Parts: sequence; structure tokens; C-alpha cells
Amino acid sequence: MRPETRFSGPELCALPARETVALLRRGEVSPSEAIAAAEARTAQVEPDVNAMVTTSFDRARDRATSLATENAALAGWLAGLPVGIKDLQAVSGVRSTWGNTALRDFIPEQSDPLVDLLESRGALVVGKTNTPEFGAGGNSTNAVFGSTRNPWDTRMNAGGSSGGAAVSLATGEVWLSHGSDLMGSLRTPAAHCGVLGLRPAPGRCGGGPGGAKFLPEGLNGPMARDVRDIALFLDAMAGWDPRMPLSLDAPAVPFQTAVELATSPPRIAFSEDQNGFAPVEREIREVLNTAMAAVAAAGARVETACPDLDGLNETYLAIRGMHYGTVIARLPDEVRATFGARLADNVAYGLNVTTDQLYAATARRSQLYDIMHQFLTTWDVLAIPVVGIAPAPVEQEYPRFVDGEETGTYENWLRFSFLATTTLLPALAMPVGFTRAGLPVAIQLIGPPRGEARLLQVALFIEQALALPATPIDPIRRH
Repeated sequence: MRPETRFSGPELCALPARETVALLRRGEVSPSEAIAAAEARTAQVEPDVNAMVTTSFDRARDRATSLATENAALAGWLAGLPVGIKDLQAVSGVRSTWGNTALRDFIPEQSDPLVDLLESRGALVVGKTNTPEFGAGGNSTNAVFGSTRNPWDTRMNAGGSSGGAAVSLATGEVWLSHGSDLMGSLRTPAAHCGVLGLRPAPGRCGGGPGGAKFLPEGLNGPMARDVRDIALFLDAMAGWDPRMPLSLDAPAVPFQTAVELATSPPRIAFSEDQNGFAPVEREIREVLNTAMAAVAAAGARVETACPDLDGLNETYLAIRGMHYGTVIARLPDEVRATFGARLADNVAYGLNVTTDQLYAATARRSQLYDIMHQFLTTWDVLAIPVVGIAPAPVEQEYPRFVDGEETGTYENWLRFSFLATTTLLPALAMPVGFTRAGLPVAIQLIGPPRGEARLLQVALFIEQALALPATPIDPIRRH
């Protein structure tokens, strides 16, 4: 049961994104009014949460003046809605640090192509959200800005690496916030903060980072407070751009339309621990099982099932190593010299992955994909945990034990993120309940290849069955 909460921000900030966009399209709210509301709310909550670490409200106001002269069909998706961009993407004229001290004062002249795309569709970037250094970590903390705190209990962490994005949504600073995902970086913060994060199919929301345009593991994706708003943001991110060679054409049927078109109750294969792949705390299991029982009672077919996924762990870790060896290890020497221990360890691991490990991982990844593709002809989604434990204290880099088992490395406690990344299947983290201490618990839904539409339909069914409030909250200060 969701704990008692309050929201003391501007009323506009509490509306769903789609309703705010409708008001903007009709002219009942102006972009400048939306910016002012976001600015007021950000000033109100930032001292408690440290989520929107660089703001760009003046730039957003300047940008808003040009919306009326642009192609209304393009700008219509978001129509002047303020959004947040994770501090791993360049935004022209706005400090963009990647959480790294060498880039503390870097101001890019050009935006990332995805930012350009969003702005062409009516997004107004009002700030950059916090992340661990170059996204390496399950706790959004770095030496430039410090730690982002969980709005449900400010003693706790918000997850990583899109922790600032998740908190900006949960507190109502913005209606939509951009994230990215390699090892659950969208999904873990969404789970910790009671919002939604979608890791899409490769190319659905652009491509990989600048130095790895052809690597499909590190992906951009939408974050929002409910399923229909995820569909809106997914539509705004979708489309071919030659600067992003993996990018896909926008679908013929917009996701906002497709999410409403389910013709039958969902078929959900549920595994509370992915065949024992990683430990899960008893209370997390209880919340997940209670939620799935409620979804079954609402008419879904829910059964315990999970395919044999032997070799997933070593396959994923080799692929992840290739990402770090390709992207982060190639940064300028003056940037690499400032790396923190966590990031340096990831780079060292990546550079030490052998060719035999990479060849074996590539072969096994194809087999794992075939297993999941076949499995998802019987089931619409595989439902598994996002993480096996509730948010930990903000000072703790990662939990040392989960359900009495020692984690060993921070990668191990995020093992439920491996499957979707390895098989390149879309995956959504969404809230399904709370612990007795009032901290959010989420389920992860893994859908069929390029199956975001069906994935969102299943998520909407679950959202309606559970009827959890999706409104933002004031940070709950605890000491």
C-alpha cells in the first residue's frame, strides 16, 4: 500500500504529461507558464533531492519563443513541454559534465542528435539530471554534484544511473525525463523511485553514444509517471536520423494509439527470481507475488514460467566489457586521468576481456535470443524483478548482501538487468507496490523483439489492475 504523501507544488506539475500537452496544444497553458511551474517546483525540492543538477530555464524560455514559427506537426508531440535530459547527453549551451571532474565546466556547442530530435518535436529542455560518472554505477553519485536522494526516504539512494531523471519525475520537477540504459540504468532508478522506465529495442530511441554508434547495448529511453505518458515520450523519441545509424523509422501506428488497442487479456510468464539467477529479499517476493495475484484476478493469464538461460551471466559481462573498452577507454587522456575507482575498474575489466570471451558471448547471445524469441510466442511478456532489494542508504555504493547472500560486486546485485540487454528485447520497469517501510517495489516486463506496443498494452493492464496513484510527491525527509 502506498504510504501517505502530499504534493505542495504547482497544480500544473501534478498533471500527467499528456494532459499538460493537451493544454499546451489548445493554448490554455503557454510554454512559459509550464516552464515557470517547473522552475518553481525544482527550486522547491532540489535542496532535498539533488536531482536536476544543472538548470536551463532561460534557454528553455528562448527556445519557447521559436515554437510558434516551426512545423506544428513536428512540435505537436510535446508542444512546449519542459523535460529533463540525463547528464550523459550533450545539450548545446548547457553545462554537460557526464559526472566527471575534468568536464565540470564543459559547455558543448552542439546537442546530441536525440536532443535535437526532441526539441524539433516541442520539448523544452529545462535541465540536466544527475548520474554516476559516465553512467557507471547503481547509485547516482559523483564528484561533481554529489548524491541524488530518494524522494520516498531522503536517507536512501535513487538508483543509477538515471537516478536524477527518476527523482525529477517522482517529485514533479518535470513531466517527462530522458534516461539511458546499459545495465538497468533506466530500470533500477524507476524501481527505486516509483516511476516507469522503458529500455526500448535498439534504434527505437536513436542509437548508442557518439563513439559507439553501432553498439546496441547502451540505449536511450523514456521515463514517466504512468504508461500512457511513456507512450507519449516514446513517440517523441522515435524516428530515423542519419546521424544515428541504428535508428528506426517511427511506427505507422503511434505508440499512444497502440497502447489502447489490446484485444485480449495479457499472457504473463512470471518468475520471482528468474530461475534463481539472483537473490531476492523475502519482502520483495511478497510484494511481487501479491501484485501478480491481483493482475490475475483482473483477468490476465499469469503463470510461473521462465526459460533456461544458461550462460547469461558471462555472456552479458563480456558484452558489457566490450562497451567500456570501445566507449569509455577511448576518451581523452586528460579525462581518463580523473576517473573514479568504479569507472576505472569497469574500463580495466573491458580492456581485459579476451577475444575468446567475446566470440563465445556473441555466439551464446544469439542462442539466448532464440530461446527468448520462442518463449515469447507463447507469452506476451516475461515478468521478473528489477532488483532483489529495496533502496539502500545513499552513502552505500551498492548493497553488500541481498537475502543473506554476499553480492561481491555491484554488477551482481543488478543481474536482473542482464537478460534484456543481452537479447536486445524491450523491457519496462513499473511500480507494483511498496515495502512495509514505504519504499517502492517494481516489476520488470520483458517483451518480444521490437514489441514495445504489446509491452505497453500489458503494462497498462497491470497499471489499471493495481490502481496505484501516479501523482508526484513532496520528498519525505527522514534523518
